[in-house]
Amino acid sequence: MHMNTPKLSMAQVLACGAAIVTLSMGIRHGFGLWLLPITQEMGWTRQTFSFAIALQNLSWGVIGIFAGMAADRFGAFRVLIGGAALYGLGLAGMAMAPTPLLFALATGVLIGAAQAGTTYAVVYGVLGRQIAPEKRSWAMGVAAAAGSFGQFLMVPVEGWLIAGLGWQQALLALSLMVLLIVPLAFGLREPGFAGAAPPKREQTIAQALSEAFRYPSFNLLMAGYFVCGFQVVFIAVHMPSYLKDHGLSPQVASYALALIGLFNVFGTYIAGSLGQRMPKRHILAFIYFARSVAITVFLIVPLSPLSVYVFSAVMGTLWLSTVPPTNAAIAQIFGVQHLSMLGGFVFFSHQIGSFLGVWLGGALYDATGSYDVVWYIAIALGLFAALVNLPVKEAPIQRATPQPA
Repeated sequence: MHMNTPKLSMAQVLACGAAIVTLSMGIRHGFGLWLLPITQEMGWTRQTFSFAIALQNLSWGVIGIFAGMAADRFGAFRVLIGGAALYGLGLAGMAMAPTPLLFALATGVLIGAAQAGTTYAVVYGVLGRQIAPEKRSWAMGVAAAAGSFGQFLMVPVEGWLIAGLGWQQALLALSLMVLLIVPLAFGLREPGFAGAAPPKREQTIAQALSEAFRYPSFNLLMAGYFVCGFQVVFIAVHMPSYLKDHGLSPQVASYALALIGLFNVFGTYIAGSLGQRMPKRHILAFIYFARSVAITVFLIVPLSPLSVYVFSAVMGTLWLSTVPPTNAAIAQIFGVQHLSMLGGFVFFSHQIGSFLGVWLGGALYDATGSYDVVWYIAIALGLFAALVNLPVKEAPIQRATPQPA
């Protein structure tokens, strides 16, 4: 954007961005509550449901790259409007789909595309452009905390809607609720994108991508984010069924997911704040290592509501706390001109991990009757991610400047 372009107020950007992420991520976090009601009524396997959610994560990752490009060029406002419309259509299609194929298209492709246009990559692009570097990591922590609060707020609401209305009517109610993103998007309408001419840039898209993929630290951040996606989506989608398989009530699962959201409000805020004062690679390495420890202890101790709640609180503190330091590191290394696009590529890696985590959860459960193997994979991947984040170089990349004639 041009240097003389007026800025939006930080309060406005944070309030509207946080509210959008609260709605979009909050609804998404509750999808695991629909696994048993839908599969039991429709006569589908858990793998059928898991594949649709896996496809959703892959669609989110692929389309997120292009949503990021569009947001960098045309501004977040138009992308958010389109994403909200797709979200409403996708939730309605999820409710009404009569076959696994149509269910996968609505739940997977449409909702995945909607999430690409209404979540972190797009909102963080606005934060990066509108908020000063010395407050950027903190602001990203606030937005990520909002997504966590959305989980704490929305998951119990979704559970109550399913219990009170039935799973189909609950989805239709959410399809109307998500349209609140449309008025909120007006608060992120950036002045520099009002005209037809795109903002002036120092790099083309091709140059920015070439630079990023040749830079080892970018690829290390992508590898870590892959693990993040595998772990959190496997747990979010399959833990309710895992707990019910072991004799715990559905209410325990709802409270567990809500606790994850509540404690991640604090975890993401703390991670964003610490990112202003200490190396982000150290924060990320600690988060991934601590996740592996938490999962290991959870599997060792006797399963009870108390152990589930303690695990959820610990895991919640670590849940989306990877998001602020990862995105702030990208902005610090490469600048903000292509932040939404580069964030989209890193998030694509996250979504490949999400696809594998949720799909393997269903496939290996159907094959073995247990989630044990996937839990062990999640532990090993957490240790891997802790190691690969340690060598990340966070200093701004040094670009050659043209010499005067």
